[in-house]
Amino acid sequence: MLQRHLSAACAAAAAAGALLVAGLSGSASAQPSTSPASPAAPASPASPAAPSAAESLRTAAAPPGLLAALQRDLGLNGRQAQRRLANEAEAGATAGRLRAALGADFAGAWVRGAESDTLTVATTDPADVPAIRARGADAVVVDHSLAALDAARARVDRAAAHHDAVDAPVRYVDVRTNTLVVQAIRPDAARSLLAAAGVDASLTRIVKSAERPRPLYDLRGGDAYYIGNSSRCSIGFPVTRGTQQGFATAGHCGRAGSSTTGSNRVAQGTFQASVFPGSDMAWVATNANWTATPYVTGSSVQVAGSAQAPVGSSVCRSGSTTGWHCGTVQQLNTSVTYQEGTVSGVTRTSVCAEPGDSGGSFISGSQAQGVTSGGSGNCTSGGTTFFQPINPILQSYGLTLKTTTTGPGDPGDPGDPGEPGGTWSAGTVYQAGDTVTYGGAGYRCLQSHQAQPGWEPPNTPALWQRV
Repeated sequence: MLQRHLSAACAAAAAAGALLVAGLSGSASAQPSTSPASPAAPASPASPAAPSAAESLRTAAAPPGLLAALQRDLGLNGRQAQRRLANEAEAGATAGRLRAALGADFAGAWVRGAESDTLTVATTDPADVPAIRARGADAVVVDHSLAALDAARARVDRAAAHHDAVDAPVRYVDVRTNTLVVQAIRPDAARSLLAAAGVDASLTRIVKSAERPRPLYDLRGGDAYYIGNSSRCSIGFPVTRGTQQGFATAGHCGRAGSSTTGSNRVAQGTFQASVFPGSDMAWVATNANWTATPYVTGSSVQVAGSAQAPVGSSVCRSGSTTGWHCGTVQQLNTSVTYQEGTVSGVTRTSVCAEPGDSGGSFISGSQAQGVTSGGSGNCTSGGTTFFQPINPILQSYGLTLKTTTTGPGDPGDPGDPGEPGGTWSAGTVYQAGDTVTYGGAGYRCLQSHQAQPGWEPPNTPALWQRV
């Protein structure tokens, strides 16, 4: 949690502008699923006009400020930055299809390479390897499923609620090493916590680290706002709830009922709900003088959706102290213990942050990822930062992410099915594995996201697989 008190200096923003990025098409998102248990699953209707994952997720909407930060922080040139975003979109769709096909065998997926051009998928069953390779991914056979490792992490979290965990503050499933990692200042603190949780030592790895994460205290995403005239945080993403305008941010920034003023010190709004610790989520309802937009400050980036990026993907953060900085997604579904308590379900990244950046926007390409929670280090020496994913915030509070109004299948497009009926509904947050009906057909969700008009299942093979 990085909260900046009023005596702190204001931050500089990153450069502004607009640049369209050429999306890279991939065939994986349009292929039928192949399961090791059955020769072929029902395929989506073939269509030469079906959008690629990069087109569906609008990687071409990445602005110059974000691309410049990617080049600076990840050591890329402009072409590599553009290709990386497109490849990560395709990899996410492919990993989603393989997760559905492998079922309980699935042990995680990640991308690697300067351009994220290699996708690796892990499984506990050697018989799955041909199906993984058929999708163009590398296959790794491991001992533990992702479900088993996630369950072990949950047991450690429950133990941390009754056991001193401040010296073993970070726990996450590392899919690359197929272990539950406990990051500890004192390794004996990690061993004590694992013993209290009753977790099999074969599942775990203890990593000694001096990092002690703290919250980053201190209506475009990334803009500063002030809480009760005493501290400063950053807007995550503008949202709506019916006709009410507002924004999502970090829970540690304020409690329900706390008043806010904008970066211009004009009255802005009131915290409607806030959870911290446990999670790190909140939302603020603004007054009539403030209007939600689909922009992130420091550039002309327009938020197009909230599809979750896979491990290894590039991710960038905008905050009111340090502006734009980028890194990669290191682990999903991480638990971190701050002095105030444990927060679960956050994403661990290699992006730096400083006090005042809390609550600010994390975005991958044009897809909202989450709001800055806490971390360690700074943007001079580098550091680790955690973000609270945006989709659980939207789902918990019934919010709708403010996005661009156009999608790959907007009403009026040739072949638009009109009002076909079914259980799919715009505004609903869908998790990977959820099923819906649309137009008389069934679909399975491949990547967690909030549905929006234009992203109906037939129009977005990156997000939905026909079953």
